[in-house]
Amino acid sequence: MPTNKNALLRYQILDRCFSNRYRKYTIEDLVDAVNEALYDMYGSEVSMRQIRDDIKYMRDRVSYNAPIEAVPFEGKRCYYRYSDPNYTIFNNELTTEEVTKLCSTINMLGRYRGGANRWLEEVISNLELRFGIKTNREHVVAFEQNEQLRGLEFLSELIDSAINHQPLNLLYRTYNGKETNIVIHPYHVKQYNNRWFLFGLEQTPNGDRIANRALDRIVKFSKANVPFVPNTSIDFTTRFDDVVGVTIPDDDVKKETVVLKFEPDRFPYVVSKPIHHSQKVLSDEDCILQIEVRPNKELESVIFSYFPHVEVLEPATLREQFQEKISKNLKKYLSVQKDRTDE
Repeated sequence: MPTNKNALLRYQILDRCFSNRYRKYTIEDLVDAVNEALYDMYGSEVSMRQIRDDIKYMRDRVSYNAPIEAVPFEGKRCYYRYSDPNYTIFNNELTTEEVTKLCSTINMLGRYRGGANRWLEEVISNLELRFGIKTNREHVVAFEQNEQLRGLEFLSELIDSAINHQPLNLLYRTYNGKETNIVIHPYHVKQYNNRWFLFGLEQTPNGDRIANRALDRIVKFSKANVPFVPNTSIDFTTRFDDVVGVTIPDDDVKKETVVLKFEPDRFPYVVSKPIHHSQKVLSDEDCILQIEVRPNKELESVIFSYFPHVEVLEPATLREQFQEKISKNLKKYLSVQKDRTDE
């Protein structure tokens, strides 16, 4: 069987046409359907003679032995279909509805093509080729992403390293500019708040620990010539269930019930966009809700993002922390106001 991508795409398109019981494809229709896909993906077209040769090849017992029949209609004209409505040369188990949904998914994924996401580019291209799907170029759906964010160019290689169990040497620069050389065994990559984070095992003189490294603070990295230490203890599908964001607190920070009260005009928004999956409304009348989380810096940032429309009611320790931070911040504003008054 030919492995030429052009030929494979032709067979895929023809296979879909022959399987479609809702439309009658004449030889002219088949040529148009194939050429539309070919032109979009390769900028080329084929003749009617080529399509007839393709039908002959697909019918051949040595190749596909496809039950393609020519059904007369409208006088001397005929349309082509599989005599067996369940037949497909690719044994595709997806229904027409599932393929339609896949088209929409590929169109959305196409928003991330190019740039740092070469791995996704390859996945999308293979899906397009496999199902003969043409990606929508009109950008009907847009995703929030910072194209200028540092570290995005590392994303595909870091994912590959995690998949292939390749330890890495990182040159990492902290927020205050300090650079450190780190050996990390990559396990997981996660996105939060429009940033990407690498999780893995770091072996230090003080012991092993699961580290969280932001991609935008990675200066460079290379392969580390050490044996890979596999992940045998952490389930990353549930690791972040009890937190907001990506920061896992120390073991002594337990899950607590955080009760928040919102102003009436802000409350419906928070209800429609939960802070955490555990969120429950305690009182619609008083605009009070609760979440069950282990407090961390991301939770603090999210709550602060709703100021001055939110009040922390419980736990008392978290309420006191916010009181202290608000008091310190208020002093800064009062100090500025006083300085301006003195001028």
